[in-house]
Amino acid sequence: MHYNIRHSTRFRYSAPVSESTMEVRMQPRNEAVQRCLSFQLTVSPKSRVMAYQDFLGNTVHHFSVPAAHKELLIVAEALVEVLPKDRLPERLDPSDWDELDRMTTIGDYWETLAESHFAKPSKLLLELAASFDAVRRDDPLSLVRELNTAMYHAFDYSPESTQVDSPIDVALQARQGVCQDFAHVMIALLRMLRIPTRYVSGYLHHRRQDNDRSTEGASHAWLEALLPQVGWVGLDPTNNLLAEERHIRTAIGRDYADVSPTRGVFKGDADTKLSVNVRVTPADAPPVEAMPLAQNEAWPAGEAETDHHSSRDHLLQQQQQQQQ
Repeated sequence: MHYNIRHSTRFRYSAPVSESTMEVRMQPRNEAVQRCLSFQLTVSPKSRVMAYQDFLGNTVHHFSVPAAHKELLIVAEALVEVLPKDRLPERLDPSDWDELDRMTTIGDYWETLAESHFAKPSKLLLELAASFDAVRRDDPLSLVRELNTAMYHAFDYSPESTQVDSPIDVALQARQGVCQDFAHVMIALLRMLRIPTRYVSGYLHHRRQDNDRSTEGASHAWLEALLPQVGWVGLDPTNNLLAEERHIRTAIGRDYADVSPTRGVFKGDADTKLSVNVRVTPADAPPVEAMPLAQNEAWPAGEAETDHHSSRDHLLQQQQQQQQ
């Protein structure tokens, strides 16, 4: 399947800011079942964009805007091919728990087993694990499938119920959140079971017949668990799915802190309004017309906006976008 992806991010400032520096992780990965056939990143105000690969193979674009500006617009466009994955078995053998331990003993998986910034144990997480009977039993694949479904039913999908930097206890207390929260909670659960688990940032192609809970018009997040015999298995607890041909990967990491679509700072004293719009369409559909990078651009329907207040005590402000 081929997809056209267009991811637009706009930061509007209540007063001119300067010295903006930004990292962007929006380029789809090239790997076994996915190929990024083309990618373009456009920035306004016009800036020189450079790129490098981090230690996990994610492509990171970065740029700086030294002059004063009241708006920053970032548009990423990609053409991606995603091939069907091999069908997973319904279950593994119970002895594969021993094989998993052997794999993690001889392999370099400590970063996907250790707690991380957003995925760490807490009293509420232990209570959730007890309610799910999240202990090593049956076989590894059956258990992660079961926990994926349990997360889907135990938590409500609720945009704006958490923030981009919310710890998992916020979602655990309210039993609601967005895909970023679902992924972090389940990552923390699986790591407590000594299953290597990583966060995946990317996009989901929404189709009417699928009735996905996650928000169309935003980036998406899920997780991958390393299991014997089958390798890294993608799990989407937000939608009670295995990650398959509709899931498009842009970056992998320990949690959101490693792979946020945008991460940057600016110097100034201003309030910030963040607007994000994502379109994922089959490549054989009519192409989406490119929008002009004008200062008075009208934002399309489906805009997601967030207000960020910049404290007058801190002139260097961070800029990120939550994954929905």
